[in-house]
Amino acid sequence: MKTRLFLHVGDKVSHLGYSSWGIGEVVEEKHSSMPGGLCFVRILFEDGNERSFMNDMDNEQCCYYAGVRLL
Repeated sequence: MKTRLFLHVGDKVSHLGYSSWGIGEVVEEKHSSMPGGLCFVRILFEDGNERSFMNDMDNEQCCYYAGVRLL
């Protein structure tokens, strides 16, 4: 089964709950080739911090459901 990814390297995003983080850019995308494996993205925000999020739209913990939105 193909994983439904939400974000890709280079995408610009913001977080609905943490506007103080500023705009973020996806700097890394990792996904497992094993069935049931996890998918992650690392996002560098304007506040200087990198944060990691789940990136699988079929997972209830996906960053979209946590408040990360594409710009």
